[in-house]
Amino acid sequence: MKLGIAAGSIALGGASLAATLPQGGTEEAIVAELFDGWNHVVVPQSRGFVVDHRERPLTVERVEAAVEIRERTARTTLDVFLYNPGNQRAEAVLLLPVPNGAAVNSFLFDGSAAEPTARLLPAAEARRTYDEIVARIKDPALLEFAGYQLIRTSVFPVEAGGRQRLQLSYDELLTMDGDRVDYVLPRSESLAGRVPWRVQVSITEGRPVSMTYSPSHEIEVLEQTPKRTLLRTRLSSVLDPGAFRLSYLIEGSGVSASLVAYPDPTVGGGYFLLMAGLPASIADADRKILRDVTIVLDRSGSMAGEKLDQAKKAALQVIEGLAEDETFNIVDYSSQVASFAPRTIAAIGKNRAQAREYLASLRPTGGTNIHDALLEVLRQPVRPGYLPITLFLTDGLPTVGRTSEIEIREMVAAANQAGRRIFTFGVGEDVNVPLLDRISDTTRATSTYVLPGEDVELKVAKVYQELYGPVLADLELEVVDENGDIDTRLVRELLPERLPDLFEGDHLVLLGQYREERPLRFKLTGNFLGEKRTFAFRFGLDHASTKNAFVPRLWAARRIAFLADQIRQAGAAITANPLAANGAGIFQDPRYLELSEEILRLSTRFGILSEYTSFLATEGTDLGSWGGLISACNVELNDLAVLNRFGESAVQQGRNFNDRKQQAKLDYGNAFWVDNETKTSFSSVQQICDRAFFKQGARWIDSNLIEAQIALEPTATCAFGSEEHTKLLEQLVREGRQGLLSLDGEILIQVGDENVLIRNDAN
Repeated sequence: MKLGIAAGSIALGGASLAATLPQGGTEEAIVAELFDGWNHVVVPQSRGFVVDHRERPLTVERVEAAVEIRERTARTTLDVFLYNPGNQRAEAVLLLPVPNGAAVNSFLFDGSAAEPTARLLPAAEARRTYDEIVARIKDPALLEFAGYQLIRTSVFPVEAGGRQRLQLSYDELLTMDGDRVDYVLPRSESLAGRVPWRVQVSITEGRPVSMTYSPSHEIEVLEQTPKRTLLRTRLSSVLDPGAFRLSYLIEGSGVSASLVAYPDPTVGGGYFLLMAGLPASIADADRKILRDVTIVLDRSGSMAGEKLDQAKKAALQVIEGLAEDETFNIVDYSSQVASFAPRTIAAIGKNRAQAREYLASLRPTGGTNIHDALLEVLRQPVRPGYLPITLFLTDGLPTVGRTSEIEIREMVAAANQAGRRIFTFGVGEDVNVPLLDRISDTTRATSTYVLPGEDVELKVAKVYQELYGPVLADLELEVVDENGDIDTRLVRELLPERLPDLFEGDHLVLLGQYREERPLRFKLTGNFLGEKRTFAFRFGLDHASTKNAFVPRLWAARRIAFLADQIRQAGAAITANPLAANGAGIFQDPRYLELSEEILRLSTRFGILSEYTSFLATEGTDLGSWGGLISACNVELNDLAVLNRFGESAVQQGRNFNDRKQQAKLDYGNAFWVDNETKTSFSSVQQICDRAFFKQGARWIDSNLIEAQIALEPTATCAFGSEEHTKLLEQLVREGRQGLLSLDGEILIQVGDENVLIRNDAN
């Protein structure tokens, strides 16, 4: 496709901004020109709009973004693909919200038009343009971008039933906080937008990049060299709403780290996200943490056939992947327990050959003695200096020996003196899911579920590949004061509670609350490439911003998972109690009632749903009855988390728990697994800025009002487009919260001490 060049390069800097204004430079001239001869507005971050609602709006089919970052300077090039579903030619303009400080580089489209241009309107002129357009199209969606600079194009055509490709690029200087560089591509947070976006980013820096992290989208690294990093959004993330956010750390000495903070006086200070990255590349000669691997195979009668064959192939694949100076063993169990060797042995040729013969000899028979199999592993000595890893497979409930869930997990806690990491694999649905989750979670590992029809070998291989190249193990984090003494009051509610080992390509994302405005000082100690090292970091909180609303939301998602798991684990002691089946069960104990209420409070405040709180999105739920909401939450937790220890529902809860406990990416749709192939999500709960809204009928209700347990009735009313509405918008723009007014329909929102009802009657 041949594109016609529409504008030349414009350098960064304040002078260039003035050069982008039309001759005369007045806001009136901009507005007059803007509305001359067109009826369509395209905002790629949102959708197409029309002034005359008798016409059909242009469809944004997809957007492809290419971002090139060189030493903090970013050039963003957007290819926008449009379709005109109407029966007549559409004359349109493109509005592109961009970060403050950006400058137009070029604008191109297919075909020709009179003096095609792209102009950059600074925030004040952009705001006037938004006001004019919103007043004409009577649609609040554009208010989400009212605080941004704006690139406006001249009119371009899209033929009836035809397609058009636009290409626009802009330059900006990125912000840097210590060794962290942040990039933001503005986009709508609305769940109504379904435009696929594919983003690819190339980073070139003088020093290696140790970590790339996006709290908004799943990303994959395509290339990593000392000078260049190439990454892109995964296909699973192309429809995710919200701004594309990317942070990367420049490599330091050993471990690099940075901190992002969100201020919140209601918790005494605010929330923080600590990110830490490893060196970008490590020479083989420096790899001094070796793995001591034990594979534990269930050979009970229920494993007969394909399951056991796949498990044995998985074991062979693990053994073949070890270096010769690493060690392994095989423990197999049914009613009784056996092992390949009394302790782990070197992964040399003759030992591998003998392991193949041993695995080939295994036959399925008998019951499932999980207790003794775990005890056998934990009793075997661990080689000094090695990282002890256990891969534990089972396809059934404990049926032989000591079968109590509580007794098994307490034995693991008491006997695991060597600090083995026990990665559990539940094969099929007849496994005790809370038990497997607790064993892995308390040993710095993960649990994986092999669903019916899935390949055991592939699931084990995927986990084991992630355990290549231990870099930093036995992590401990301390918070210290300015004198280096341990400070136990400055931070709290750290998640995860137990820091995981970091392998090649890993990074750490730690979330928590801070209590004061003093700088945060951390000491991170661990086994770094075979040597005990301590890394010290100091972070000021002067950059804490409400624009970092993703930080408390990610913290809340992990916190909810943690609290729900406490209830799941407590269920082991009461499932035989008749009270557990009466709809109240465990919540007759005030300790667990408190956990349930905290889950509900966090779910409503942050708009985070799970299988335990999905009723909040159901039409007819009385959001104004806190007592009724608590009762509903108790019933769901009791029926699901407490009573379902095995079966399909329990397995899906296990999958959801493992996703949430390490969640590092926003999930606007609140998706969670409901069966083997399906996730459910919700459009009636909307996360915008640092608020959440629940839809009931045609009205969106501010989550702050629900959490405060006050009457969900307005104390003030203002109409869309009125003087009061304009003043409220100006206030929210100053706070960076203008998106709160962009929802379609009525909005009941808390503003100071008022419950303000925004009537968007124009819709």
